[in-house]
Amino acid sequence: MNCLLKPLVLIFLLLQSCTEEPWLSGTLNMSDGDEWKPMVYVVHPQKFNELAQSFVGIVLDSAEVDSNGYFEFKESPDYKEPVLLEIVVQKIGEKYPNRLINENHVTDNYFPLIYTENANLEVKAAIASFQSSLTIANPSPANEAVLRLRDERLTVFDKYLKEVVKGQQADEDLLEREKSLHLYQEKLVYFADSTSHLLPALMALRWVSPEGDYERIAEPVYQQSKKWNELYPEHPWVKEFVSVANKQNLPVLIGDTIPNLKFPMKSGVEISLKEIIEGQKLVLLDVWASWCAPCRVENRNVLVPLWEKYNPENFQIVAYGLESSEKAWHNAIEKDGAYRWLHASHLEGDQNPLMEDLRLKTIPANFIIDSEGKVLAKNLLGKDLTDFVDGYMSK
Repeated sequence: MNCLLKPLVLIFLLLQSCTEEPWLSGTLNMSDGDEWKPMVYVVHPQKFNELAQSFVGIVLDSAEVDSNGYFEFKESPDYKEPVLLEIVVQKIGEKYPNRLINENHVTDNYFPLIYTENANLEVKAAIASFQSSLTIANPSPANEAVLRLRDERLTVFDKYLKEVVKGQQADEDLLEREKSLHLYQEKLVYFADSTSHLLPALMALRWVSPEGDYERIAEPVYQQSKKWNELYPEHPWVKEFVSVANKQNLPVLIGDTIPNLKFPMKSGVEISLKEIIEGQKLVLLDVWASWCAPCRVENRNVLVPLWEKYNPENFQIVAYGLESSEKAWHNAIEKDGAYRWLHASHLEGDQNPLMEDLRLKTIPANFIIDSEGKVLAKNLLGKDLTDFVDGYMSK
């Protein structure tokens, strides 16, 4: 009896292994795939700051794409809790399976998937437009959220950034580019705020800036850190995100009181911010440089008219220059007509005490503050700045 039972058990196990479904399978349209490898890779970003980043995620597995475009992964990852994985394709000649492209959301070469234990994921995509074309059969709620995120990102990319990535722009258009990027980022943060799914939300917050630069979107990102920390305080990615979005790592936020900075003035004296704002209704702290083309455009087209109109009504501008050449600084002030308002600089270039105190890295930047030093708004440029000052000064 035992002699008969052993072969039957063996046959049963063999049949079971042959019929075991893959945890991930799919079909790729290779019709435009001449420059692409017929391979699919599974990459695990182990930290929040590894999401959407090249060369850092761990390559878990790879699968060949057959002549019909089919691929499958049989051996399930050994994770008990839901994890975010990236499935990636690479061009022929690329040495690194974990290189992720973040250049054009239509053709980027990776897609984030939420893996859960005993998953059975089936995808389809065109290899040459991998991220934008990928679909998931019967997605889980979390993966459905990822698909919505991808679609929203494509929509806002097409609306705000599609033309920007095509090439160079005139100096006058750089401020519009900055505004377009901000609107794009705001939409992704809104998605993170609107979803109840943690991992898709964190993916959205990484897609806000794959480089991890939240300087221009600090306020809503800070609010997101508070939200997810309340919901998932022990999640390691949430802990990492909370650290990144800590107030001490972000520029001074709207609603906060700006430090009582000390300004080495163009006149040679040192004045505190408190002295500057005393008796003023509204003060614009403008951070600029003589070598910054958009700053110079803003001086001439926006700040001069605002100062002329509202300075008699207690509107003041104090401009801090990221300068190392005193001559270039003075020449720019005169040429732009900016001599009308107050100017300060440590003449230490972009590595200076003020940038450190305000936790800034990017210009043009500005803070609109009231007579108590409270930040009412910031980084408003062009018409947005004019409209804000008009509205506030008319109260």
